[in-house]
Amino acid sequence: MAKQNVSEQFVDILVRAGVRRMYGVVGDSLNPVVDAIRRNSAIDWIQVRHEETAAFAAGAEAQVTGSLAACAGSCGPGNLHLINGLYDAHRSMAPVLALASHIPSGEIGLGYFQETHPDLLFRECSHYNEMISNPRQMPRLLQTAIQHAIGRGGVSVVTMPGDIASQPAPDRTVEHALVTTRPTVRPGDAEIEKLCRMVNGAKRVTLFCGSGTAGAHAEVMEFAERVKAPVGHALRGKEWIQYDNPYDVGMSGLLGYGAAYEATNECDLLILLGTDFPYQAFLPDDVKIVQVDVRPEHLGRRSKLDLAIWGDVRETLRCLTPRVKPKTDRKFLDRMLKKHADALEGVVRAYTRKVEKHIPIHPEYVASVLDELADEDAVFTVDTGMCNVWAARYLSPNGKRRVIGSFSHGSMANALPQAIGAQFVDRDRQVVSMSGDGGFTMLMGDFLTLVQYDLPVKVVLFNNSSLSMVELEMLVAGLPSFGTSNKNPDFAAVARAAGAYGVRVEKPKQLESALKDAFKHKGPALVDIVTDPNALSIPPKISAEMVTGFALSASRIVLDGGVGRMVQMARSNLRNVPRP
Repeated sequence: MAKQNVSEQFVDILVRAGVRRMYGVVGDSLNPVVDAIRRNSAIDWIQVRHEETAAFAAGAEAQVTGSLAACAGSCGPGNLHLINGLYDAHRSMAPVLALASHIPSGEIGLGYFQETHPDLLFRECSHYNEMISNPRQMPRLLQTAIQHAIGRGGVSVVTMPGDIASQPAPDRTVEHALVTTRPTVRPGDAEIEKLCRMVNGAKRVTLFCGSGTAGAHAEVMEFAERVKAPVGHALRGKEWIQYDNPYDVGMSGLLGYGAAYEATNECDLLILLGTDFPYQAFLPDDVKIVQVDVRPEHLGRRSKLDLAIWGDVRETLRCLTPRVKPKTDRKFLDRMLKKHADALEGVVRAYTRKVEKHIPIHPEYVASVLDELADEDAVFTVDTGMCNVWAARYLSPNGKRRVIGSFSHGSMANALPQAIGAQFVDRDRQVVSMSGDGGFTMLMGDFLTLVQYDLPVKVVLFNNSSLSMVELEMLVAGLPSFGTSNKNPDFAAVARAAGAYGVRVEKPKQLESALKDAFKHKGPALVDIVTDPNALSIPPKISAEMVTGFALSASRIVLDGGVGRMVQMARSNLRNVPRP
């Protein structure tokens, strides 16, 4: 058997860790690793047009599968392009291994062509960030990086000079069993008992849920029923907790709707479940707060806690629920359910008024039709900006659908690259990129990646020729919009010129058939929908002082743009409220 070089050993270890693809752009110092991938049938090299796309795609793949994904960039500018997508993956707790290939090892520190310092550049967006400067560091360094990414949930970066990658791998190296799944974390009995006493002593309990409730839907529902608690959620918690939820009171935050804010502020015990919700203006400061999180560094960094619980949400509730005394008083829960239904009824009119005749098309109408037509197990990737609003308000979760976006990092241009990673996981699963024209054009070159690999991603383009979320920020601050308009082409024609399916929609009556035809198409498709740039209206009582990032005063943040099928859920839940 021929002796392996470092690149071959590197690739073999990635395969052992479950990596099936590496996204990137080939070049110079990276060539030995890419060649090793070419000769290994268990892993594919995915050629993208921009390394930022590679990192976003790897992050999305990791979020869909829950397993390690990988990306790579060549020395200097190549790997530097990875950084934005790696920030997003890291903040989304997506296990990603990034290879930053490097200049020749003997030239480091001497101002060589394309020299950067990856060990410094990637420090803030990784759990582990080290350089292989000697072949004898393999495979231990790579194994350590993999275990950091999987075990802690986030990014590990391995820097490797091109000359090291080509050298023979050392003899008698230690290759140990790799950690490929994360364990559950159970709180101690003392913490469970403290929490039990607090719940038993509270008259009004509210649950506020984030992405940490993934896999814990049944446990949250059982606990909510036992203590008669309304259940609100953050944006990243929507897909995990809103469906089949008779206690749902909506979402809090800038994009919030319903009675989530009232439920979190009018209770006397608020339990934060698996959420690192960053907007302090929406959290109460005069009620008792408990936070449950699997990452202890998240505990208490958003609000003062009366009890911090380090643990997995599902395991914590499995321990807690049987010990808690059942509550029988539903007054608080029923009052919040009624507030929630009333709030949604109040905004639904904005969605229903003449939308089928309005030109330019209401984006709310587009999102609503998309929600109705998309598959029951579709994966939606959502651009930052107004597409976040439409996804939060119109996409209906059901336990099978996924909604992925740059919800913590807030980067533009994420939807198309994330759709690439999601689609590679399963070519038969419907993947829909909800793209804004600003985000789409930022990384539009990677639409060609869809064509090159015949990936059947459907790009639904909300084309209002503006950076409308920025215009909203300027409006709230009392500033005239400036630098926010885009002069756009006919994107459907661009898609067709690239070899994909493309259709342009300018009238509401064209929308449903255009989406259906695009969804039926076997390959990549783009639906360019000309939408109303003035679709979002703001309540009149709002001031610039209310804006701190996205933290607006919660009682005035309802964006008057409808809520789609969520009003039906609220009506249904309200019908279940017992009548005297």
